[in-house]
Amino acid sequence: MLGLAKGLKYTLKNLTKEKPTYDYPKKPIPLPDRFRGIQKFYPEKCIVCNNCANICPTDCIQLTGKKHPDPSIKKKIIDTYDINFEICILCDLCTEVCPTEAIVMTNNFELAEYSRDELFKNLEWLDENDENVRKVNKP
Repeated sequence: MLGLAKGLKYTLKNLTKEKPTYDYPKKPIPLPDRFRGIQKFYPEKCIVCNNCANICPTDCIQLTGKKHPDPSIKKKIIDTYDINFEICILCDLCTEVCPTEAIVMTNNFELAEYSRDELFKNLEWLDENDENVRKVNKP
């Protein structure tokens, strides 16, 4: 009988406490400022140096470029920039090594898809992914 009373006392005490859960789909979860989510890519800033692809520990970044058609301009033009989020570990190394800050991390973390093929993101998708750019990285 004493055990029942202790259990009931504990239950009634915790009914009045504030609930530690979030109403997730309706209210966004508060994230820390340094949260590492999906990358945002600015193709106009990219100089095709391949530092991001070289430092990536999982080799999920594929970057190709070509020479500018005008021979007087030495800057390369970005051709493709693809990230395979199936194997990306969101380590933030690609953003740290980028000299022009063409890659920034966002607070967006929702990558759930029904097919693994949809986790392969291209240049256009990464350029449009600017819904939750971190405050630290906003230009």
